[in-house]
Amino acid sequence: MNENKAAVAGPTLKSRRDPLSDTNLLSTITICIFVVMYAFAMLIWGRGFLNPQRFVDLFSGPNAALIIISCGLTIVMISGGIDISVGGVVALVTMSGAVYLNTEGSTVFGVICLSLGIGLAFGLVQGFLVAYFKIQPFIVTLAGMFFARGMVTIVSPLQVRVTQEIHPEFFGLHEFKWTPLPDQLGFTMPNGNWVPTTIRLSVIIAIVVVIAIFAILKWTRLGRNIYAIGGNSQSALMLGINVDSTRFFSHLLCGLLAGIGGLVFLLSAAGATARDASFFEMRAIASSIIGGTLLTGGVGNVIGTLFGSLTLLTIDQIVLTSGLSEPWWQSITTGALLTFFIVLQSIVLAFRSKTNFISRLFARKKE
Repeated sequence: MNENKAAVAGPTLKSRRDPLSDTNLLSTITICIFVVMYAFAMLIWGRGFLNPQRFVDLFSGPNAALIIISCGLTIVMISGGIDISVGGVVALVTMSGAVYLNTEGSTVFGVICLSLGIGLAFGLVQGFLVAYFKIQPFIVTLAGMFFARGMVTIVSPLQVRVTQEIHPEFFGLHEFKWTPLPDQLGFTMPNGNWVPTTIRLSVIIAIVVVIAIFAILKWTRLGRNIYAIGGNSQSALMLGINVDSTRFFSHLLCGLLAGIGGLVFLLSAAGATARDASFFEMRAIASSIIGGTLLTGGVGNVIGTLFGSLTLLTIDQIVLTSGLSEPWWQSITTGALLTFFIVLQSIVLAFRSKTNFISRLFARKKE
């Protein structure tokens, strides 16, 4: 009887002592660094960073679109691929949606369908070429990026605005603000007026997308397959996983999220220009890497990607608050931050691999 209890308790105790996976370890490091960095910013530039609205705004506007497409990049990168067309797709969706809303008879449902349709079309074509024609994803999505950017100018080379008079229903969504706990969250203006913290619709959409993608990757067969083919596609094939189909759906999901990101960008800006979402694909890749996603595939987490995006956006805020308003300072700090995280990940994984090797060696000697 006691032996049976020990046999049952043994695996449970062992599982509790199991170390964190590479995915969870790298994500945890990113979250800790973000918390320390934001706390440091509050101590140094307290008046701005202590304002709850500033933290909420990290999720708002174009930042929400960046978080959403970063989730799409994370999916593709975990599978061992890449997609550099997402910025162009966001720009094309934004411009197409703005032009559509300026036409007579346009509806909010119509612009949603248009946005998702464009994103799915890019994901469908690119995923098919990558998965079934075996073309390198970098080449396919590079072509997609150029095509999308060119189509933006064809749709309209001019700035297009969506106003209250043109489309009151969409503009109402643009102006939507939710005020949770107005007595507890907010800030006091210099004149003494209390301003409650407000959450825009783009923030809600971004958070819902992060939760949905986290659930897909963690609890669905597609999510497990994405990790498997990214870790070792040959082993995944031997386990009976359809590698081509999984790669296709990872690009399809990325395209869909790019369409949602474009819709959120349009919702935030209530308009479009040909230069919208410039360098978004690079910033999305940087957010994923900072969040612990490896370019080699098999390792990544959208929660880490979320905090990677927040880290990147907070650094931008720190640079601006420091008085370095020239755009090149943000590029310099982004490059330095990205390099730091790549080196840190390499050191952590190398140390972890060495430690595991030594542990296995001692275990064999004991046997």
